[in-house]
Amino acid sequence: MAVSYMDFTSPNVQFAYDVNRNRVFTKDGANFINSLGIQQLNTLGNASLLDIYMSAGNVVEPHIHQNASELVYLVAGAAVVSLLNPFTKEVRSFALKPGQVALVPQGWFHWEIATENQTHILAIFDAPVPEFIAVSDFLRLAPRNLLAHTYCLDEAKITDALAPITDTTTIGPSANCGKRAVPHAQPRIQAHAAPSYPF
Repeated sequence: MAVSYMDFTSPNVQFAYDVNRNRVFTKDGANFINSLGIQQLNTLGNASLLDIYMSAGNVVEPHIHQNASELVYLVAGAAVVSLLNPFTKEVRSFALKPGQVALVPQGWFHWEIATENQTHILAIFDAPVPEFIAVSDFLRLAPRNLLAHTYCLDEAKITDALAPITDTTTIGPSANCGKRAVPHAQPRIQAHAAPSYPF
């Protein structure tokens, strides 16, 4: 994966890096993401990875990578990787155990749910910087009147329902989720690998 224009005799060439030094997101001590890209390891070339840690019930929010495919490798714990097939309009979900992988094609909506504490996932990309479009960004930034008009919904209810989304969620639910008066149902998915949620 090294780039052909790399000068491997340069004193600036890098062959090793500690991914723990590049934290890109922290929800709390058990839910965080480290990153490795060409900015950290200049010999990496056209690849990158996210080092994801989650506790049971936490979700890497629905999102797409418009410039990269993603190979999800489960290191420890257990997780369900779900994707929306844009051709068949079906959601496919895959329960992973350590050593198992799931592939998300470039540009497909997907998300990961930890079903055990101390879940550790490596997300490996075929791009030096995987671009990220989060559903939370769309929900918080789209004009409420447009959503109401397009989907024939009550604008006031949409505004109230989406008010808690004040930033990119990345790993949810947010810390203030339980403070709302509206009860939240556990996520339900149609599983192709029979996942269950122990939370």
